[in-house]
Amino acid sequence: MLSRIAESLYWIGRYVERAEDTARILDVHLHRMLQDPWTDEEQACRSLLGVMGLPVAEEGASLPGVVERLGLDLTSTSSVLGALAAARENARGARETVSAEMWECLNTTWLGLAGSRRRIEEGGVHRFFTWVRERCSVLAGLADATMSRDEGWLFLVLGRSVERVDMTARLLSTHTRAGGSIPSWLTLLRSCGAWETYLRTYRGSLSDRHAAEFLLLDRLFPRSILAALVTAESCLAELEPAAGTGRAGRVGVGTDAQRILGRARTDLAYRSSDELLADLGPVLSGLERTCSQVNDAVSARYFRQTAAVHWQAGAVA
Repeated sequence: MLSRIAESLYWIGRYVERAEDTARILDVHLHRMLQDPWTDEEQACRSLLGVMGLPVAEEGASLPGVVERLGLDLTSTSSVLGALAAARENARGARETVSAEMWECLNTTWLGLAGSRRRIEEGGVHRFFTWVRERCSVLAGLADATMSRDEGWLFLVLGRSVERVDMTARLLSTHTRAGGSIPSWLTLLRSCGAWETYLRTYRGSLSDRHAAEFLLLDRLFPRSILAALVTAESCLAELEPAAGTGRAGRVGVGTDAQRILGRARTDLAYRSSDELLADLGPVLSGLERTCSQVNDAVSARYFRQTAAVHWQAGAVA
């Protein structure tokens, strides 16, 4: 597969997952701020912008400002609209690999972005974020239903899994910055769409320990960090050709990305729940760094590395 196509599919997976997760985070946190009169709005907005990696202006942070920067800024791929527009742009570069249904879904979503402000004014932010989540879910379903399980699909799922680890770690960081409380864990579970599944798994018992276990370590819930790490590792293992019975096939792993992901997965899987709660902040920071390192390693291994062209005087007659 051409590295250009692989890179486009990887970033389609990342951008669509980023748009969906950002919409989930904003929807639940804004709803909580509006419902709770005791919440310090400026402090909550500052915390949310900080966790999402955006600088906070000196004059302060406000609810409309957060919606504008994380939801509607078309020039930033950190926002919902910017990520969806970037996914559609990458799909244009991979039209020969993306199915017609996926392209139509991305194109229809992109055309619908023009009416985002009107949709918010008429129906509120919850209606807009629900629309975003539905469009992202339709695209994920079409990818699973219409793409062959070849290298293209592996790169798309790899990008989606790496982004899911990063966004879930950022989401959990909002809890550590807030100081930790049971209502905050409830918010986090709802942000991940995990509330009903969590209730069935733990039979209605809500505690810090169980919620941390579920969002970080659950092997069966697809949005947990451990499940996403395992999926990303599986994609990388399938992308690498078999190394045979020589030393390369018997010792260690083949790529830096596999090594980085394997360390992160092992470090997480063998921690107890009490250890996780005690070291939650450093663990989440480490996972965010892991995603950045994996992204660099995947780019260096599979994607085109464009070198600068140096013209030499007299080289052309």
